[in-house]
Amino acid sequence: MAIKIGIPRGLWFYDYYPLWKTFYEELGAEVILSNPTNKKLLDQGVKNTVDEACLPVKIFNGHVMDLKDRVDYIFVPKMMSVYKKEYICPKFCGLPEMVKHSVSGLPPLIDTEINFNKSRRHIMNTVYQFGSYVTKNPLKIRNAYKKALTAYHDYKNQISQGRLPIDGKLSHDHNQIKSNPANKRIALLGHTYHLYDSFGSMNIIEKLKEYGVEILVPEMINMKVINERAATLEKKMFWSYGRKVLGTALYLQDQQQIDGAIYVSAFGCGIDSIVGDLFERWTRKNADIPFLLITIDEHTGEAGVNTRLEAFIDMIDWRKRDEGNLSAHG
Repeated sequence: MAIKIGIPRGLWFYDYYPLWKTFYEELGAEVILSNPTNKKLLDQGVKNTVDEACLPVKIFNGHVMDLKDRVDYIFVPKMMSVYKKEYICPKFCGLPEMVKHSVSGLPPLIDTEINFNKSRRHIMNTVYQFGSYVTKNPLKIRNAYKKALTAYHDYKNQISQGRLPIDGKLSHDHNQIKSNPANKRIALLGHTYHLYDSFGSMNIIEKLKEYGVEILVPEMINMKVINERAATLEKKMFWSYGRKVLGTALYLQDQQQIDGAIYVSAFGCGIDSIVGDLFERWTRKNADIPFLLITIDEHTGEAGVNTRLEAFIDMIDWRKRDEGNLSAHG
């Protein structure tokens, strides 16, 4: 009987799930995803998380609750660093410990540490540790990892072309709303676990598409370009997610090919408070484009988000139609 490994649909999920899903399936395990985020799942997460945790962590714990009675292991890696001289957000670094102390009755966690802060030379040692939960055969683990990397690169390539991973499923429309030059082009910035969880983001991507907006997300921009722009900062941004957003912001500021920018943030996130503020200052000072900050927690009402989005889109339409030289912040 195949080992059942549960993968929570939260946090790093939208960046890496094809990699780990393919890896464990190639090893012969049965991979079970938690259900897409919903009200019941969120409520469970809120009840089983410390109050000070941000919304994405509460959602993640809800996904763990959804899996805990259905699997043999739950995949909760201890992600310290995935790039040299950078770190993931602290909530990733301490995620296994937070989950263990917040949720009772858990099966064993696959909590192997991922830390490439100094070097990636020993990456295969880390991969063997992940694979050892299913098999001790190093050759089988290596081959599974090669196939997993192929699936991962294909996934990232499809996102770069506009197929967005809403709730973990790639959209079919390729975000192609580019044929009409009158359409608005809006940069939607934030972390992947904010943007692509339709419940946690108040379904913001679909709402923008209904307005006929062409959406530009950081994952559509070449990482080499993002890194080059981020390298121009006076001080290095050593949080990986923050670097990606700031590099994207600087690139968009240079290109000046968007009609507006929306930043989706989680209430209480220290990194977001810095990155969002820097981006807003840049747009005010250099880019002269409308900027909207949407901060979300478990109490945020969808009606309020709808109203703000509608007003934002109306302002862009009015500015393009009637007041081409009106300041975005005047």
